Formats: sequence, structure tokens, C-alpha cells
Amino acid sequence: MFEIVPVSSLEDPRLAPYRTMRRQFDHFREEIFVAEGENVLLRLLESSLPVISLLLPEHRFSPFQPLLSRRTEKIPVFTAPRNVLEQLTGFQLYQGILALAKVPPPRNMEELFHLPSPRLLMALDGVSNSENLGVLIRNAVCFGADGLVLGETCSPPYLRRSVRSSMGTIFKARCFEPPKLTSLLKELQGAGARIIAAHPHTDQKTIAETDFSVDCCLVFGSEGAGLSPDVLSLCNETVAIPMDQGTDSLNVASASAVFLYEARRQRSEKASPRRL
Repeated sequence: MFEIVPVSSLEDPRLAPYRTMRRQFDHFREEIFVAEGENVLLRLLESSLPVISLLLPEHRFSPFQPLLSRRTEKIPVFTAPRNVLEQLTGFQLYQGILALAKVPPPRNMEELFHLPSPRLLMALDGVSNSENLGVLIRNAVCFGADGLVLGETCSPPYLRRSVRSSMGTIFKARCFEPPKLTSLLKELQGAGARIIAAHPHTDQKTIAETDFSVDCCLVFGSEGAGLSPDVLSLCNETVAIPMDQGTDSLNVASASAVFLYEARRQRSEKASPRRL
């Protein structure tokens, strides 16, 4: 269900979260987030997350009408001319298509241990850049990771920039936020998972020499410092991507795409071996 509400005043209290959308951590504390862009909003409306409202230019409503009609909650759709929306947000919008939704409750950690084996998990340690985090979430979903573990030093996944950079794939992702990453990694090891560190400076193994078809958790560190010593000490293997001399490392999001692609390739070949 939905209701079209033309915006007549920028001071409407229902528009306050849109006026303050730059204050991402305030929204985080209120357990709400702003989604931006047509594709992100379509994926939000397809999901089961509670949607509070939409804010659109007057002529951009039609793509959302079918999905809005299927929703059980009554969602106000605020509409306004584009120039009014730009005044509302305080800066020029790329598309001017926004929605406000509620952050889902945390997932139960036990769900991780009941996923079908062999699991492909990805854990993040200290990833504080919300845009990088969004791309990491997108990679995890695109390459079929069964779960994404966000350590206590990571940026919250439902900040506006993370949601935007994930292109809405966050609404499909299984994200787990344990109180302490090292404790969860130990539990995963105890349950039979191999903990594999992505490490640009190791000489132990390359990705081509590593078996990703087993029950495993790939661990990626922060953009600057990499993996913390406590997390690194728990890993069964440290693995690097071969690079030409003079190249220090890849961005963490790019590195994750390489690791996840190789894991998916190995698992596909194991499931459907080539016939001679």
C-alpha cells in the first residue's frame, strides 16, 4: 500500500531524516537508514525490510508502483520538483530518488553454524571505510559467499554510503556482527572451518596454490593496517595474490573479488568436474 504526498513544506517533520542524511551515525543510533538511487530502492522494496517512506521527483514514481502495491505497510511517497529536493538535502542529487527504512535486527550467530557445508564465509577486520564496505558486501553476494562476518572494528553495514555502494545487495546479504571477531573465528575453527587470511606480503601461498573448496572463512583486513595481529595469529593459512614487482597491494574490495572469484571457480569445478 502507498499514499502519494506532495511536499508542500520542507519543514515537514516526516522529512527530517532526509534533511539529516549526511549524519549517518545519528541515523545508525536511531536504527534507520537512507537508500539512494532507483536500483537500490527497487531492491529495498523487493526485500522484507520495513520501509518508512519514499522521497522522489514528481515524474519518477512509476517504476516503484508495482512493488509498492504489494507491500503490506502503508508507505507515504513524498513527491516534489527536483529543485525542491535539492534544497531539502542541501546538495545536488544524482537521481533524487530516496527512501527511508529500518535497520534489520542482528542475525543470530548460531545461523552461521547451521549453514550447509562446505561453507564459504568472508570475515572483515577493521574495515572502516563505508564505501569500501558496501563494495565488499556486493562482492560477497555476487560471488555466492554464504555469510559475511563484520568484526567489532568495522563500519556499520547500514550506513547510507555502504547501502549505496552495495547497490542494494546488502538486502540479500547474510551479515553477522559478533561481539568479538577472534572469539567467533575460534568457534568456526572448532566447527571445522579453515581460516584463510588475505595477506599481500606473505610468501606462504598464492591463491592458485590454495584449496578454497573446503569449509573456509576468508579474512580481509583494514585498508591501511591490514589484519590485526590477534586475528592474523588465528589464521590457518596466509595467502597472497601474485602481483608484478613494484605493486604493493590491491584495494581490499578489489582483493576480495579476486579471492571470491577463485573460490567460486574451484567450487564449481569440484561440483561439475570436467569430462575428458
